[in-house]
Amino acid sequence: MDINIRTVEQVTVADLAGDVDASTASAVQEKVLPLAVPGSKILLDMTKVPYMSSAGLRMLLSLYRQTTAKEGKLVLVGLSEEIQDTMTITGFIDFFTTCKDLESGIEALK
Repeated sequence: MDINIRTVEQVTVADLAGDVDASTASAVQEKVLPLAVPGSKILLDMTKVPYMSSAGLRMLLSLYRQTTAKEGKLVLVGLSEEIQDTMTITGFIDFFTTCKDLESGIEALK
């Protein structure tokens, strides 16, 4: 799992690459949860995430809760069809703003 954090137009972008599963979700959480500061704008670029287990979904929900508790915004970008289907079936998709690409994700956070 590779995690690259950068800033684009006052948006904190976390690029994830690799599977988010039981063995990697905690590492993602350790790097991404601290980004949830008051008023934060976080974009998770998941274009290079082919698979996400229930542990990954829990991590996303935790990030969502932390971000909204601090009046921040969170956008997910580049969800694979499989991850999007899983999130739809479980109802998780309703919590998140999702966009196709980085540009539309940044626009959604402005």
